[in-house]
Amino acid sequence: MGARWARLRIYIGEHDKYQGKPLYMHLLYMFKKRGVKGATVYRGIAGYGSHSLIHTTSILRLSEDLPIVVEVVDEEHVINELIEEVKKVVKEGLITVEPVQVVFYGHSEK
Repeated sequence: MGARWARLRIYIGEHDKYQGKPLYMHLLYMFKKRGVKGATVYRGIAGYGSHSLIHTTSILRLSEDLPIVVEVVDEEHVINELIEEVKKVVKEGLITVEPVQVVFYGHSEK
């Protein structure tokens, strides 16, 4: 795979919204519309961020606001083009980019 690839990770909270809808879903649809090769949303069972408040799945908590990670892998130039668009909608959280080595990318014909 000759191209250089990168992984974009966006760390946000489950309750984060964009125009009244879950931010992670807005990001997912935004990436699909842009033709990104793939994206995955992970929901954490516990974590904390810039406010140092621990969020957990404990049944004793009424407001969980669990950590969400949106991960995108694509060619480096595609990821670089996404960064400014992502920064416009993510108002709180963490955004990282790192190089990745892709050893296989494909799908079966069904």
